[in-house]
Amino acid sequence: MSIDADAQRDSGLTQADVARLRAEGKSNDVPARASRSVRDIVRGNVFTRINAILGVLLIIVLSTGSVIDGMFGLLIVANSGIGIVQEIRAKRTLDRLAIVGQNKPQVRRDGVSQQIPPDEVVLGDVVELGPGDQIVVDGEVIETASLEIDESLLTGEADTVHKLHAAQVLSGSFVVAGSGAYRATKVGRDAYAAKLAEEASKFTLVKSELRSGIDKILKFITYLMIPAGALIIYNQLFSSGQALKPALNGMVAALVPMVPEGLVLMTSIAFAVGVIRLGQRQCLVQELPAIEGLARVDVVCADKTGTLTENGMRLSELVLIDEHDADSVSAALASLANNDPRPNASVQAVGEAYPDAPGWTQTAVAPFSSAKKWSGLSYGDHGNWLLGAPDVLLDPGSETSRLAESTGSKGLRVLLLASSDIPVDDPDAPGVVTPRALVILEQKVREDARETLDYFASQHVQVKVISGDNAISVGAVAGSLGLPGGDAPIDARELPEDSEQLADALASSTTFGRVRPDQKRAMVGALQSRGHTVAMTGDGVNDVLALKDADIGVSMGSGSAATRAVAQIVLLDNKFATLPYVVGEGRRVIGNIERVSNLFLTKTVYSVLLAFLIGLSGVLSQIFHFEPIPYPFLPRHVTIAAWFTIGIPAFVLSLAPNNERARSGFVSRVMRLAVPSGLIVGSCTFVSYLLVYAGPNATEVQVTQASTTALITLIMIALWVLAVVARPYSWWKILLLSGSVGGYLLLFAIPFCRSFFKLDPSNIGATTSALIIGGIGIALVEVAHRIGTTLRNRQHKT
Repeated sequence: MSIDADAQRDSGLTQADVARLRAEGKSNDVPARASRSVRDIVRGNVFTRINAILGVLLIIVLSTGSVIDGMFGLLIVANSGIGIVQEIRAKRTLDRLAIVGQNKPQVRRDGVSQQIPPDEVVLGDVVELGPGDQIVVDGEVIETASLEIDESLLTGEADTVHKLHAAQVLSGSFVVAGSGAYRATKVGRDAYAAKLAEEASKFTLVKSELRSGIDKILKFITYLMIPAGALIIYNQLFSSGQALKPALNGMVAALVPMVPEGLVLMTSIAFAVGVIRLGQRQCLVQELPAIEGLARVDVVCADKTGTLTENGMRLSELVLIDEHDADSVSAALASLANNDPRPNASVQAVGEAYPDAPGWTQTAVAPFSSAKKWSGLSYGDHGNWLLGAPDVLLDPGSETSRLAESTGSKGLRVLLLASSDIPVDDPDAPGVVTPRALVILEQKVREDARETLDYFASQHVQVKVISGDNAISVGAVAGSLGLPGGDAPIDARELPEDSEQLADALASSTTFGRVRPDQKRAMVGALQSRGHTVAMTGDGVNDVLALKDADIGVSMGSGSAATRAVAQIVLLDNKFATLPYVVGEGRRVIGNIERVSNLFLTKTVYSVLLAFLIGLSGVLSQIFHFEPIPYPFLPRHVTIAAWFTIGIPAFVLSLAPNNERARSGFVSRVMRLAVPSGLIVGSCTFVSYLLVYAGPNATEVQVTQASTTALITLIMIALWVLAVVARPYSWWKILLLSGSVGGYLLLFAIPFCRSFFKLDPSNIGATTSALIIGGIGIALVEVAHRIGTTLRNRQHKT
């Protein structure tokens, strides 16, 4: 078919039309998905489950007139304020990067093509299309040159759709091959993809085991607080016979430490700081939980071109099959390059070498696609010309094919220029292929490629090179970089279709060439079937389906609009070497959140245990007629107990370096340390209090001394839990631990602090017993930690 569309070219809307349509509200005003609004951020950080619990408890304490004991209410301000500030900073970073990395459609206005932001497209705009472009609004095709569109992301239909004149195109689909233009018929929320997004039927966020685990823990704690609070109230009011004010203060003191108030805050801060740090490296995180997914990655699937090698190419050599063909070959190459509306890197290199097109008239076109590996143009009397992969177009046993393979083994990219006996758009194309020349292109290996591969090897992350190029050429590049198995590439045309057999092949090999788009997708699925967390990097339209299916899709900023749209991470600097920083940031965020979770949940466990022990003592005292035991602490005591054992250390640890790969099982792993540690802290604190408690007739001094004794025991063991969590030690961790110990020593040493916080360690006997029980608790925590580590190591080996 003729592809000369200039004669019937639609000049598009005028600027006056655009202004009128905008005024009528007929523009593509779909909100960006990069980040939520400031209003949503404020609402999300203020109206939380934890703030609600602390708010109710604060009202109860303030109703008793004890303002000092309401200090924990500052946590509501801190939780909300710090979370809001950090998330707004992250939002600004995301929004700035989203504008830089935005997919900008090519729109024709007043006869001139121009790139505009997608939200500026208006009803009736003429949008031009080329390979890799994503369709931003619904429309009707008005020009087509073998236009093929993939709608699988919307409809699930795997086969590409050939679009003829007047055919409908849907937003969210993308161009696989060919070119054309369409007129926008539905924009904004009326467009197909916008409706799907609102229904959430196709567009889903990355799963976050971390957030779901924390939510599960918070729900469980909420349910525990109800019976614990009831028991404490019963004990304080009825069994112990206390007045309302001390009874309520005791209840609040028991319930406040059950709430892991800083856990959600630290999680928000860690995610937000991660986004900001990645933003400084020109990395756009399109879905926040993707940071967590990156921390779990153990396989990275990467393309050769644009990943291990530079994007650009240059013509290294032209090998003529027949020396007499020099003029016709040069003319054909110049025409092919000049007539391609959206040339890829290979065709651009040819065009730079042969800039003077002879002016041949095109009669048929066959655009390049990753599935068939060739493209072509027919020029009537000047012949039918093909440009593509030698091992696809030629008999493998031919001399030209062997020459191409030998050249490719040096890491060069080899294309075949050939002529055909039938037009390139014939159903039987390519027909009888006559080789005319080998086009040898040179790609420069990235200077940072070896360093990047070495990093992944050191982190036990496998790298699989999956490329559409010739397998031998891919293997030569991978082998030169020292990638294990790179010198033994596999031709994907020989791979089995069966998923299990494909997974076996992927387990034993690292480098694959001639991989079709559907095979890339199948490879990702096969790796996932073996329990791997897969990151897929890509920049071409042939990578879209694999990017969508991978646990984490990573697109280059210079990649096609379709790849950037489906990826969770976009490397705007186009550097594969940025990926180690991205993975490292993910590991730092998730590893540190897990670390500080141990601190917060240890506090929750010992607080729950203490509350139940005190509450049960009140119930049992009524049955067996003995004096009940009131709750040992005031709210101010539990506030200062968390200052240097959890609050400040958790903030520091949440931002520290951490390279350990995240694994699934967050809740069980955290509970494995938090539960035994919390039980030890709670039990030892209860025993320490029992030994010095002077009964219901105790003086105020004796009550203060008993509370101080219990608090010393609690602080000692909680500091050791911090020491366990902080391992392995470094200079700054030792400084942190020393500062925490020093902070408590000052609190107990300064007279004003002792008076303000009602501390009295002057009873030598009581303080000595606190130190002894604290020492026993420290030993028990260490034993529990070592047993847990041994069991975890055995499980990991299994």
